[in-house]
Amino acid sequence: MQCDRCDSAAVEWVRYSGEHLCRGHFVDFVERRAKRELRAQVDLRGGERIAVGMSGGKDSSTTASLLADFLGTRRDIELVGITIDEGIASYRPAGIQFAKRLCGRLGIEHRILAYEDTAGHTMDEVVARDPGSIPCSYCGPFRRQALNRAAREVGADYVATGLNLDDTAQSILMNVARGDIERLARLGPHESRQPGLVPRIQPLRRIPEKEVYLYALLKGIEFHDATCPYADRAQRGRFREMLNRLEEESPGTRHAIVRGYDQMRPLLQEAYPPATLNACARCGEPTVHAVCKACELRDRIEKLAPDAAEPA
Repeated sequence: MQCDRCDSAAVEWVRYSGEHLCRGHFVDFVERRAKRELRAQVDLRGGERIAVGMSGGKDSSTTASLLADFLGTRRDIELVGITIDEGIASYRPAGIQFAKRLCGRLGIEHRILAYEDTAGHTMDEVVARDPGSIPCSYCGPFRRQALNRAAREVGADYVATGLNLDDTAQSILMNVARGDIERLARLGPHESRQPGLVPRIQPLRRIPEKEVYLYALLKGIEFHDATCPYADRAQRGRFREMLNRLEEESPGTRHAIVRGYDQMRPLLQEAYPPATLNACARCGEPTVHAVCKACELRDRIEKLAPDAAEPA
């Protein structure tokens, strides 16, 4: 199949637009949208430090590479890679190595912060102690707190994450299904700053997961192509399957969900303005409650015997 914009062979058929694109035009197609999204989310005036959450996977590796390309000539802006080590022995070590190597190639600093230093337990330990729980219910709060803490410790003005279009549309649907409108109003990217919280930006927010994958392959971006061993127990998987079916039947559904959300977002934020934050009584991290969710979960783990998963 030939590219619709030139005489070269097409490498991708963009179903939601109907276009067939060659390598060069596809790469340009991705980069222009990511650059436009970055500019829409943040006004970089100089002197900023951006922390990039890097798991070593395709999304975060592509985000780091794009930001390095976009901002490479801006000597007044600094990037630093941050990897959160959840402590999943069969999964995380390889991702850390991919992230570390990419940071070395991009010439940016790389930091690692482990759950053992923040939550006090690895995720493997958490799953062993509480085998009946959904691992993501622990990992989500632990990760958010660890990434925010790491970004704050390196003096970052923003945290860039690798959330793509699929991730964003799934999050919107999940919060609608739960009726959690307040959380829906707080979805990133963040436009305001709250004490103790580093605002998040999402350059890949309008780019489908499949296109991120293909872009990384075409650009030679090495990444850890693996799935968390606990992901199959996550609620998000059901919404991923649902959204994939909708997209297959009606190409452009993911874009429509995010576009519709963006139109509603000002009204949601007006109804649910940023909450007043307190310092957690246990760890000092920002929270709307007296004790943050991460500390509540730490308390729960501590109450479970180390051999809780073993038969009596």
